[in-house]
Amino acid sequence: MSGTSVSASERPRGAGRAPRGPGIALLTFSHVVDDFYQGAVPALLPFIAARGHFGYAAVAGLTFGATMSSSVAQPLFGMLADRYRMAWLVGAGMSTAALGIALSGTSQRYEFIWLALALAGLGIAAYHPESARIARIASRGSQSAMGYYHVGGNLGIALAPVVISPVVYGLGFGGLWILALPAWITALLLRPRRTEEQAAAARRGAADRPSDRRSFALMTVIVIVRSAVYYGLTTFLTLYVTGTLHGGRGFGEATLTALLFGGVVGTVLGGHLAGRFGRLRVLRVAYALCVPAVLTLAFANHELIIIAVIPVSLCLYVPFSIHTTLGQDYLPQRMGTAAGVTTGLTVSAGGLLAPAFGVLGDATSLRTVLLVLGVLPLLALAAAAMLREPTGATTR
Repeated sequence: MSGTSVSASERPRGAGRAPRGPGIALLTFSHVVDDFYQGAVPALLPFIAARGHFGYAAVAGLTFGATMSSSVAQPLFGMLADRYRMAWLVGAGMSTAALGIALSGTSQRYEFIWLALALAGLGIAAYHPESARIARIASRGSQSAMGYYHVGGNLGIALAPVVISPVVYGLGFGGLWILALPAWITALLLRPRRTEEQAAAARRGAADRPSDRRSFALMTVIVIVRSAVYYGLTTFLTLYVTGTLHGGRGFGEATLTALLFGGVVGTVLGGHLAGRFGRLRVLRVAYALCVPAVLTLAFANHELIIIAVIPVSLCLYVPFSIHTTLGQDYLPQRMGTAAGVTTGLTVSAGGLLAPAFGVLGDATSLRTVLLVLGVLPLLALAAAAMLREPTGATTR
């Protein structure tokens, strides 16, 4: 993301030489693979709901299962990543996520499916903090390199509905085991190692910069709000298109795919805009535009909804990579913890609110849920207005 800010002293020595361990390209590919399983959860929900005859609240409960374990565990993994060398978590995390998704198709019992998706969430939690920290070192302080790393995650999420539908239609739920193979193969390719020189240089650069806990707390609020809107849409958008708008399941999956693929464009665009106009300005404008974009989605008809979802996707994803780099700059001495929150806990925390949205949808309608989701970005905008520029950070 061309919106990452780092100080010159934070760049590791030997920046002109290729770093040992996985490069940014391999880390980006691993991010595609890992976050594919995160995107697989909402893509699987319509099939799981149809097979088990589950209501909106039950479907939202499955999202809760996938995100609860992730939300609780990711800050812990982040703190461990700051204290110990745990690069093996990158491969182990994605492998566990793949196992959870595969197991979710082996039973029709709600409790078993819930536990399987919770296992997938735990694997995703293990992957992100250490992966984001290694990526920041491998990028040598380049915002563009970090941007591509984040695009990898967005691409993986976007690919999920494209792949899940034909696999389940063609092979049934048993075909999910095939989708676990990319994670297990990629885990064998990853041998993430940091040299002591790189680790020491990163610590020296961070030690010169103070933490801004107030701004980090505000950033946490912003990403929780963004997560609530994101998970609300990914959980219920397909059901809204197929149920309220009476579209086919294929059209519903296409709408969800448009939302997720728009995120790839939004992340890249956000990095370039942040580099030109500043991260805080881009962050504030994005959330200001998010309100009318989501409200428009709630009133779009069957023919226009796949078009209306594009500005929603852009508004949600333009600030996405900015969250991570601002968070790391607000806590420069705890980059693993910052990543555990900005790309972990608060990215998945919105799933904890999904059951409440499900209850609201059962009691009223899914259009009401979309209207509520359209108002929530006002909270993110208010928090963004109080953010300060990180001390000692320069933009590359």
